Amino acid sequence: MRAAILTVSDKGSRGQRKDQSGPALSQWLTGHGVEVAFTEIVADERPLIASVLRKWSDSNAADLILTTGGTGLSPRDVTPEATLQILDRVIPGFGEVMRATSLAKTPNAMLSRAVCGIRNHSLILNLPGSPAGAVENLEAVWAAVPHAVRKLQGDMEDCAPPTRT
Repeated sequence: MRAAILTVSDKGSRGQRKDQSGPALSQWLTGHGVEVAFTEIVADERPLIASVLRKWSDSNAADLILTTGGTGLSPRDVTPEATLQILDRVIPGFGEVMRATSLAKTPNAMLSRAVCGIRNHSLILNLPGSPAGAVENLEAVWAAVPHAVRKLQGDMEDCAPPTRT
């Protein structure tokens, strides 16, 4: 599986803050046998975010595309809107599980607007901007990610074994 990580941060894109979420996700993915093919940092601008997501998914550069940052309530937090703009299909379950898992740690989890979905053959997940939150949210849904990616790549096997009668 090939992954790409897009960090969305005004300060990070200007070099005023060191990106910690992207490297934390990269380290976690590498530890789980995933090749991190691309990383990039962009400002909190819908056209920039959408452009990178479109480029990576349309070129089949990554099976899994993770964004980190821009999912909160700040006026500059526009990652979900940019993601929805380019998705072919939304997968609500990923966001629901991430919020539910995080809610056990903080009531602020209910403020997350993260969305997840598909464009072409890429699975796209919005993650929080904090390193711990990004990794925790990825861990929360990881059990389903490899299966989802296989399905997007054309795996025709049944999702569950047939029941015996």
